[in-house]
Amino acid sequence: MISPPKPLVIAIDGPSGSGKSSVSRAVAQRLGLAYLDTGAMYRALTWWCAQQGVDLEDLDAVAQAAKDLPLRMETDPRSPSIQVAGVVIDEAIRTTEISASVSKVATNLAVRAELCRRQQALITESVEARGGVVAEGRDITTVVAPDADVRILMVAHQDARLARRAKELHGEAGHEAMSATHDQIVRRDKDDSTVSQFMEAAPGVTSLDTTDLNFEQSVEAVLDLVAAHTGREDLGSRSRTEPDQK
Repeated sequence: MISPPKPLVIAIDGPSGSGKSSVSRAVAQRLGLAYLDTGAMYRALTWWCAQQGVDLEDLDAVAQAAKDLPLRMETDPRSPSIQVAGVVIDEAIRTTEISASVSKVATNLAVRAELCRRQQALITESVEARGGVVAEGRDITTVVAPDADVRILMVAHQDARLARRAKELHGEAGHEAMSATHDQIVRRDKDDSTVSQFMEAAPGVTSLDTTDLNFEQSVEAVLDLVAAHTGREDLGSRSRTEPDQK
């Protein structure tokens, strides 16, 4: 009897605009795993605090909101979704207002502890339900899933990250668009780095620079790292992108 594949947990961290979210989702789809966007949880809490009139400067009140947060996350990489109190907020949490405020929530240590607990629970559920998960964020490789089978820090030069986020938000990467994006990228990374180290790879974490890689090349690079770390050649990019030889 052939044994089922060993559960696979892939942890991917990185700064804004490094490509970790889109690449992680694509990798999860290629490998048939769940996909967990931990950053969306912080955004969801930020949205919920705004709905409930919770002052983000009141650390205790925000921490309590995190404990009470009626959150539901769908981890199917083909259609990931997030709900709070039964309301789908996939688009609502991507607004400029949320992006400008989320660091106040994400730097609250009590909030991080609560959401880390929830993230670990979702990882366990995903392993049981789908055989594994690709979880991405800023402290997945070091705090949330330090024992993950594969741990990757995805990085890119600041200009490349600014250009990617400008294209995502404004449709182009001209000077004005990049200037408008600068605060979301640089300030948020600076704020979040006070509570989470995601600019340099920790011991045992593999750094992947995507500055000169396009989307598909980044996906393939991650798949190859997964294959290398697990010893499973069937997980590499070649086996996933080339047709079977008859």
